[in-house]
Amino acid sequence: MIITLIAFIVVLGVIIFVHELGHFLAAKLTGVRVETFSLGFPPQMVSKKVGETEYAIGWIPLGGYVKMSGMVDESLADQPLTGAPWEFMSKNFFQKVFVISAGVLMNFLLGVLVYFLLTWRIGIGEVGQPVVGYVAEGYPAAEIGLQVGDRIIAIDGDSIAVWQDLTEAIHPRTGDTLTVTWLREGKVFSAEVVPVGYEYTRGDSTISFGRIGINPLPEFRKVGVIKALSNGFELTGYIIIESLKVVKMLIVGQAKINEVAGPVGIAQLSGQTLRSGIVDYISLIAQVSISIGLLNILPFPVLDGGHLIFIGVEAIIRRPISSKIKLSIQKIGMALILAFVLLVTYNDIMRIIFGP
Repeated sequence: MIITLIAFIVVLGVIIFVHELGHFLAAKLTGVRVETFSLGFPPQMVSKKVGETEYAIGWIPLGGYVKMSGMVDESLADQPLTGAPWEFMSKNFFQKVFVISAGVLMNFLLGVLVYFLLTWRIGIGEVGQPVVGYVAEGYPAAEIGLQVGDRIIAIDGDSIAVWQDLTEAIHPRTGDTLTVTWLREGKVFSAEVVPVGYEYTRGDSTISFGRIGINPLPEFRKVGVIKALSNGFELTGYIIIESLKVVKMLIVGQAKINEVAGPVGIAQLSGQTLRSGIVDYISLIAQVSISIGLLNILPFPVLDGGHLIFIGVEAIIRRPISSKIKLSIQKIGMALILAFVLLVTYNDIMRIIFGP
């Protein structure tokens, strides 16, 4: 429990810090005065003022914010505009877009950096041998005692030579009883397992297959710096595209809200990946950073995408939107996001209690 909590705090803390640091640095580069740099939302737990900026940690650990002069933001505080050159609203269209987009860009760049470093130091993983690299809690594989490093040698007596043999033996057998035989430190073990069904939508078709909750242990091939950097961008792009697909599926009703992981789900996954190894844990930080960056750019009040909508509307009508209107919209957005977080947290808890 303590390991899970610490792992979650580190994941969330790193991602929030990187995101808000992007806004902070962009504001400084464009001459916008930063009044508050906060990890977490109000009320404040601790704070300290250095120069013109107050650095704070808030009690609500669902994000953070950089409060800039002359801007209605996640702090939900109203500010009168004076027209001073250091105010956010005094900057031109492109400077505003840069400041607002910088947090998301930093989240994406963190993903690229992590995947680049992992690829450069470890190599590119290739699936070959039927060796278990990860066992998911609550799934059949964990229930029969499969462990990382175990080599699957047979399913129902049929020999397994490569990982592809294993997936072909399990995927079509949802609900069937299979006998899994594996090798561990020279000893042979065997147990019965029933694959659970899993479905996902690709385009207009629904794909379903059975799984027992294991991933392969990849074999790594060393690559150079250029290939590693390219792989960092490729993996980041892949996660962005897959995350967009999930958002689309939620909007059109092809996916259910109870399939979305909330804070508790991410905390549980943080603990699991840390226990399975530092590489998996660091990879999770990159994946969550990219996903949260994408979430922030959605056109919804309080999120960065919502601020970009305000900037776009103001550019079209050629005058600022009333601070009172912005504040009202932001409060509604904050309430809806809190409601969403509570809903996915409830779903996380139900999954933990009753299983996936």
